[in-house]
Amino acid sequence: MMKLSFFLLRQHDPCIANDGLASVKFSAYRSGFLAVLLMLISTTMSVMAQDVSVSGKVTDAKTGGIPGVTVTLKGSTKGTNTDVGGNYQISVPGNATLSFSAIGYETQDVAVGNKSVLNVVLSEDVKALEEVVVVGYGTVKKKDATGAVSALGSKDFQKGIVTSPEQLMQGRVAGVQITQSSGEPGGGINVRIRGTSSVLGGNNPLFVIDGVPLSGDNTSSGGDNQGVGRQPAKNPLNFLNPDDIASMDILKDASATAIYGSRGANGVVLITTKRGRGKGSLDYGYSVGISNITKKYDLLNAAEYKAAGGQDQGSNTDWQDLLFRTALTHQHNLSYGGGDASGNYRFSLGYLNQDGIVETSNVKRYSVGFSGTKKFIGDKLTIGSNLNFANTQDTGVPISENIGFEGDLMGSILKANPTRSAYKGDSLNQSTTTEPNPLAFVKLSKDYSNTLRALGNINAELEIFKGLKFKTVLGFDKSMSSRKQAYSKQLVVAGIEKIGRVYIRDVESNNQLWENYFTYDKEIGSVTLNALLGYSYQSFENSSKNVAAANFRTNDLDLMINNLGIAGTVGLKDATSLSSVGSVIQNSSYVKDELQSYFGRVNLGFSNKYLFTGTLRVDGSSKFGGNNKYGYFPSGAFKWKLVEEDFIPKTVFTDLSLRVGYGVTGNQAIPHNVYDRRDRYGDYVINQGGDAITGGGLNAVAFNNPNLKWESTAALNLGLDFSILKGRLSGSIDVYNKSTKDLLFKVVAAQPAPNPFVYRNLDTDIQNRGIELALNAVVVDGKKFSWEVLFNASYNKNLIKNLIGVYDTGEINGQGLTGAFAQRLAEGQPLFAYFLREFGGYDENGNSIYPNGDFQQFLGGKSPLPKVNAGLTNNLKYGNFDLNIFFNGVFGNYLYSNTANAFFTQGSFANGRNVTKDVIGNGEGGLNAPDVSTRFLQKGDFVRLQNLTLGYRIPMKSSKILSNARLFVTGQNLLTFTKYDGQDPEVSTNKSLNDIPSFGIDYTAYPRARTWTIGVNVSF
Repeated sequence: MMKLSFFLLRQHDPCIANDGLASVKFSAYRSGFLAVLLMLISTTMSVMAQDVSVSGKVTDAKTGGIPGVTVTLKGSTKGTNTDVGGNYQISVPGNATLSFSAIGYETQDVAVGNKSVLNVVLSEDVKALEEVVVVGYGTVKKKDATGAVSALGSKDFQKGIVTSPEQLMQGRVAGVQITQSSGEPGGGINVRIRGTSSVLGGNNPLFVIDGVPLSGDNTSSGGDNQGVGRQPAKNPLNFLNPDDIASMDILKDASATAIYGSRGANGVVLITTKRGRGKGSLDYGYSVGISNITKKYDLLNAAEYKAAGGQDQGSNTDWQDLLFRTALTHQHNLSYGGGDASGNYRFSLGYLNQDGIVETSNVKRYSVGFSGTKKFIGDKLTIGSNLNFANTQDTGVPISENIGFEGDLMGSILKANPTRSAYKGDSLNQSTTTEPNPLAFVKLSKDYSNTLRALGNINAELEIFKGLKFKTVLGFDKSMSSRKQAYSKQLVVAGIEKIGRVYIRDVESNNQLWENYFTYDKEIGSVTLNALLGYSYQSFENSSKNVAAANFRTNDLDLMINNLGIAGTVGLKDATSLSSVGSVIQNSSYVKDELQSYFGRVNLGFSNKYLFTGTLRVDGSSKFGGNNKYGYFPSGAFKWKLVEEDFIPKTVFTDLSLRVGYGVTGNQAIPHNVYDRRDRYGDYVINQGGDAITGGGLNAVAFNNPNLKWESTAALNLGLDFSILKGRLSGSIDVYNKSTKDLLFKVVAAQPAPNPFVYRNLDTDIQNRGIELALNAVVVDGKKFSWEVLFNASYNKNLIKNLIGVYDTGEINGQGLTGAFAQRLAEGQPLFAYFLREFGGYDENGNSIYPNGDFQQFLGGKSPLPKVNAGLTNNLKYGNFDLNIFFNGVFGNYLYSNTANAFFTQGSFANGRNVTKDVIGNGEGGLNAPDVSTRFLQKGDFVRLQNLTLGYRIPMKSSKILSNARLFVTGQNLLTFTKYDGQDPEVSTNKSLNDIPSFGIDYTAYPRARTWTIGVNVSF
């Protein structure tokens, strides 16, 4: 700058160049001028280097102030975020340029100049605002999706106490039914997408978390404990902290799921965890919840029991009040993350401590999450990683699925005499093994499960040249679980009294994934091409170890669990059962399965009007024999964007598209290696000294079965997407037909044989036909007040065709009910159709009347499978307040109450047990047989106010620490409208027979809770 000034000066003063004297004179002149010039430059640079405070507001034309806008000093990492009102303040040099960026808006750079107040209006980024859905090995704009795909973001999720991902989408997606089998913290959940298609092959969808498909196996142990009954494993998805989930995309039709081939028959749920964005921010959330039982059984109290002629034992005990409690839940979630165009990162910590409403039950979860990406080599190479780790600790209670009339904890609560005291002096009041003291079940048993699970991947994507990319993914899913149960010999229960028992069950799984695939994107004039070609290998290793011991010489439950050596020993001649031996029984198993796949997909678009998708996946599985190791799963789909045609009025429609798709998907979710003969180490019985005294050795557990093959589901889908009233009303309608063939089934083998069963493919067709409707209406769209309504409904009809023979399931337990069942699989019936006697009241002797004969029969297709599922959501905002109200409903299904069948009869009352009030005086005689009949069958329809959340976003204008703060209160399971007189209509206890599953049977299920939660979310 100095040289330039002097050069210009010389050009305008002729004396400088020609006259020596003048040069001398100019020397002094020049020195003074340069001194002044240097002072001016120094002062200017000093002023420019001094930071100035700039503040302002970032708005858009629609909503006013925009919260969470990232404001950065261009060329540096210095920055801040706007508060809830869109206000910001930052100190920057006077010559600075500020960059304003936010998701859904175009980034804007603004020079500060001499301004101290700088207000900015951002424009919506139309491309960024287009909803994107994940479709497997990639994403697609929702308007370009050819298959039936539903996308849920965090704003759509269920609120409040949520322990597993499935609960987030309950009632929110058309065609998806979610049933929580019990109210136990961490209990199992059934997910059905477009009906139930399989019997043995499993009906839950495939879950894929950050690109890693899960095996679907249990990661913790269930159990079949003597004196307590069969107990289920915990939900394997409980390890994933719902607060870490950003979105869930549900693939419903075959054209969408075929990319996952052999595991896509029941739909696919793609879960994407959160990523960091913008300037690094720290987020923290805390909530506390209070839960109470929603409904108790209307049992007789002590006075009513005595008035009805019950056996008076001189006390007054409300066993439900004694064993049910007000439960607290605490949740903490902490995360830190950020990101820009070159990469992102996010760390998270989570803690959940949920007490169950039954005494001592609890689940604790400690979770850690990480996600990150970084670009290298001029943004050509992207390396990323995702990790989710959790330690889940469950404290269970002895509630089972199939205990007899003696009752487990829940059964004994319901039938215990209300005039009986809980204590006799300082000791628990226990009498006979047929009438356990419910409190004793809790006081004299322990059930702990500890599960460690880590899931994640590391991936790298290289852009080879423009449009062509290659990605490789290494994924893993490893879990280790140990369940320890102890029952004191002081517990007066059959098989436990005077013996004491310990069960230790360890389960370990190790699943590994390696995927490699190319993607190619190209536009040639009006034609767009997206192609995918890849290879996948996944291995599944599972091992288990079971230890059981009895005849303990101590009542200390912790000592029993941790020192099996104190189990007693008797002579070898009595070594016929564990109860007589009192020694330690051990067995273990190990299996490994492999899945090798080749897959490809081509998307073609013409003139942004006609879209074609073709998919093929070839899967090879070690679960099947040499003749059928590989299955082929093709699909094709077409979408016509009618709105792009000239004959569609643009003043009416902003979107109108027609979709059609057809494809074949598979199912291989059957036990490991059932195709081939296998050997397994049998049980060892070990005495106190550690010597094996009986058992052991290799045992055959399966037949050679080389022709066993994939179960396959062919599906046709027709869909219509629309948007009218300038986008104020949008939605979709889908009609589908699914047909499942080559049904995997377990058939009794001709004896003698090394195993009592063999797996076969049945030439049977299970059909699911239905229609789905999803609507989204923006009722009010104002700056201060807005109201959005979302509605979904689906209808599904299930039918079995071409089934030879009949197969019974739905085991019914209780006194006089040995061998009883309530459901049957047969030609022309829906799956799990009820097979019952028609009940017609009582005769003059109090015996049941069966007008159509004293035999079981089908009931005109009555089924536990719902015909209609629906959900209704209202989202309202007023100023800083927001309100979410969500209802869901289930219609057209029936429930069978094994609970009432086993406990609520005159025969039970006559034997000194409590019953519900409706039993007294109903005309039944005390000797009437409680046969399986429609007496215990009820409609399962219900409408539930599932979720209500009121939130308030606190203005942060003056805060320099917090950028966002929101308070909220949430109610869950608030109101249920139903005619079902059980505890809750959303129930399905596992009542399988011969490994054939059941559905819709209620038996002493863990009660459901009503929960109120208050909490706060803040961002720093």
